[in-house]
Amino acid sequence: MAAAVAAVGALTEVIRVSRAQTMMQLEKELKSASEVLKDYSDALSVASGCDLFTRFVLRASGDYPNFDECKKKLIAKGQEYVKISETSRNKIGSLAAAFIRDGMTVLIHGYSRVVMAVLARAVNDGKRFSVYVTEARPKVDDTTTGSASAAKLQEMGVPVTLVLDSAVAYIMDHIDLVFVGAEGIVENGGIINKVGTYQVSIIAKACGKPFYVAAESFKFMRLYPLNQKDIGKMTKDSKRSTDDMWSQKREIASEEEHNKIKMESPSQDYTPPRYINLLFTELGVLTPAAVSDELIKLHY
Repeated sequence: MAAAVAAVGALTEVIRVSRAQTMMQLEKELKSASEVLKDYSDALSVASGCDLFTRFVLRASGDYPNFDECKKKLIAKGQEYVKISETSRNKIGSLAAAFIRDGMTVLIHGYSRVVMAVLARAVNDGKRFSVYVTEARPKVDDTTTGSASAAKLQEMGVPVTLVLDSAVAYIMDHIDLVFVGAEGIVENGGIINKVGTYQVSIIAKACGKPFYVAAESFKFMRLYPLNQKDIGKMTKDSKRSTDDMWSQKREIASEEEHNKIKMESPSQDYTPPRYINLLFTELGVLTPAAVSDELIKLHY
């Protein structure tokens, strides 16, 4: 289950066990629980999921003047949302897999459960294609790297090649299209995703290759970054040092000189909408310009 969906499920449970007697008290409890969930998780989708559900509760409070009736409706809607969201990857997969044809070579960046659902659907449809996967450093955990994607693709019987992040331009001539996931989809139709996504999009654009994003609508966020530095201000992105960076540091400096060498290892970057051809969501296939319209529908 996606972290954002689990967060909405948790907020629904908060409503169910709440002893609040008024809508105002319930809203206060929900906001408090939402902040706890946001603080606990680094995932951008958790923040967007909590914000969307809290906004829905605020809107619903005016539709049902009877508090007990309103509470029952909110619980039912929350449970329904969780069920629908759990199947969203299948819908995205069916939409996006249509763009993969026999004989194509697809490039993906790191590991994305939604992108893997797209590729799995293409395999189930009987399409024969190959995939290049970037290694996607820095390694946050074993589930975020290109190695995880390569292992899954091998299980599916898809020919797969693991490639260095720095070799994307080198192999782009062999690529027919690029698929990436997203940690967050921002107001202008750009995305926040695992670091390296931005440079992959730039290379794809320069080489005339389509760059597609596959992500659930609960990742739509009311953020508007102007540059890469804004990511750190808007999110919990940390520029932590990784083990492989420490080993390189030891190779080029003595123990006494270690502290003089700075290291920077951001985990996310921002890809502007001009590099994105289409976004595949369970709401449909969107252009980057259409994202703001969908955000308005979700929040107002």
